[in-house]
Amino acid sequence: MGLRGQRVVVIGGTAGIGFAVAEAAAREGAEVVVASRRRESVDAALKRLPAGAEGEVLDATDEEAVREFFGRVGAFDHLVYTAGESLLLESLAESDLTRARGFLDTRLWGAYTAVKHGAPAIREGGSVVLTTGTAGRRPMPGTTVAASLCGAMESLTRALALELAPLRVNAVSPGVVRTELWRDLPAQDRDGLFASAAGSLPVGRAGEPEDIAEAYLYLMRGGYTTGSVVVVDGGGVLV
Repeated sequence: MGLRGQRVVVIGGTAGIGFAVAEAAAREGAEVVVASRRRESVDAALKRLPAGAEGEVLDATDEEAVREFFGRVGAFDHLVYTAGESLLLESLAESDLTRARGFLDTRLWGAYTAVKHGAPAIREGGSVVLTTGTAGRRPMPGTTVAASLCGAMESLTRALALELAPLRVNAVSPGVVRTELWRDLPAQDRDGLFASAAGSLPVGRAGEPEDIAEAYLYLMRGGYTTGSVVVVDGGGVLV
């Protein structure tokens, strides 16, 4: 089952993993719609994507805006949700609850809202692919918010797969990937993180967005897969 001629909506599709998914789907002949909070991000993505791609500005935390967005999009085949700001890494004692709630608003409740308003427009045989992370399976100090999010997203994926059946709902769980999500780390710390991953992971390197995009494409194509979380982490959960 290829993606040629299918319509794929990627919320968070202007950078990082989301952009890699949109680009890969477009190269397979899909009609791609990307959405992001910032106009400049949308415009920059459309310049890089193949001709015919569409883009819209969308605040995924605004339910009315999400409802109107899907009203404009119309019928489509696959919904991919990768939206999120920089990773929130801080100790429990130093945590800012307002910032933590904002982190969850975009990543968890944004995904929830997108599925609520997007699922009715997904054609027969289509799918939803959400995004979680390995912090839920391998938490470390400073990842309480991220680990909480990942656990919630995995549970949400399974619940939605049952509630929305036969619409398929799955999630991808990336490990350490070179994306803009690490931009808030000082450059030296960021480089050290990637170097550490290269030294410890069985694959011998940090991930690239294109590595992770393959899992999203598989889940869009895979008509017999639902309620699954595909881990793409270079073997990180093993070590």
